[in-house]
Amino acid sequence: MAAGALRGVLWRRAAVGLSVARAALAAPSGARAASEMSKDMIPGPYPRTPEERAAAAKKYNMRVEDYQPYPDDGLGYGDYPMLPNKSQYERDPWYQWDQPDMRHNWGEPMHWDFDMYIRNRVDTSSTVVPWHTMNKHFFIFLSTMLIMFVLGAIYPSYRPVGPKQYPFNDLYLEKGGDPNKKPPAVIHYEI
Repeated sequence: MAAGALRGVLWRRAAVGLSVARAALAAPSGARAASEMSKDMIPGPYPRTPEERAAAAKKYNMRVEDYQPYPDDGLGYGDYPMLPNKSQYERDPWYQWDQPDMRHNWGEPMHWDFDMYIRNRVDTSSTVVPWHTMNKHFFIFLSTMLIMFVLGAIYPSYRPVGPKQYPFNDLYLEKGGDPNKKPPAVIHYEI
């Protein structure tokens, strides 16, 4: 009995030690998520004066003429710059970007909704084919398919099929035929 209790205590002590070791290996206490913005990039209060506006433009590596903050409508954008709604497809693919997969340079501010404008999401570049031509082609295709479906429903078409052929005189005995009588002749069709 005492040995069983001692084993239980030792097991609990080992389990607690293992969970503490796992927690220490998982993430150090000072670690932070890699997706957070740095303290320098966190939006400050909305700029009210030209001096605050110039300081915010410098903070985001922009010229004062190009800097335009989001409107102060209470959504919490602060002094973050309002960048044009352009997808990464519209940026030069031959430029030597610091981060080529995102077409982004170090220190350059990212769009507030940058995850919506990455290359496998929304493409805001103009299309090669005009919109009315795309619509016309789509509706021609759709109406052709609908006509074909209606004609297929009115005039169904099936593959030609012959009667099922079985061995041993069309399974005469297996289908309950009399073994004393001669089975009827079976004609096998050649297709």
